Amino acid sequence: MTPRLETLPETKLVGQHLRMSLANDRTGELWRNFMPRRKEIPNPVTRDLISLQVYDQPLTYADFGPTTGFEKWALVEVGDFETIPDGMEAFTLPRGLYAVFHYQGLANAFAATFHYIFGTWLPNSAYALDHRPHFEVLGEKYKNNDPSSEEEIWVPVK
Repeated sequence: MTPRLETLPETKLVGQHLRMSLANDRTGELWRNFMPRRKEIPNPVTRDLISLQVYDQPLTYADFGPTTGFEKWALVEVGDFETIPDGMEAFTLPRGLYAVFHYQGLANAFAATFHYIFGTWLPNSAYALDHRPHFEVLGEKYKNNDPSSEEEIWVPVK
């Protein structure tokens, strides 16, 4: 699995977030709250959904575990922040270089891909993990709870 490298420009996003860990996974709750309201967000740039993680400390493969806390966001990209629906927030994703991996399969089978990216690809690449948000683009081929589902995994590198 070879990623493509892409420099993402600063990107404006709007959505909702919750604090969680893998052991206290609130992803379902986050998306159940967000999905019925996503059409309230004016000025979307694409139809893609963004699942984004912000880690408190720089993420290290050796230190990441089930209780590692992070903030998870459910978002859409927007053209501007002029109107933000009540109960939602603006998020500016900073410009930066990303390794972009294609993933196909169920979310609960992602662990093997995670281990490959952080335990094999990254240590053997010319890149180091950068302390910026990690995210997934859930585009046209994304199908929740379907083994044929496809998404892109964006890993911040330098």
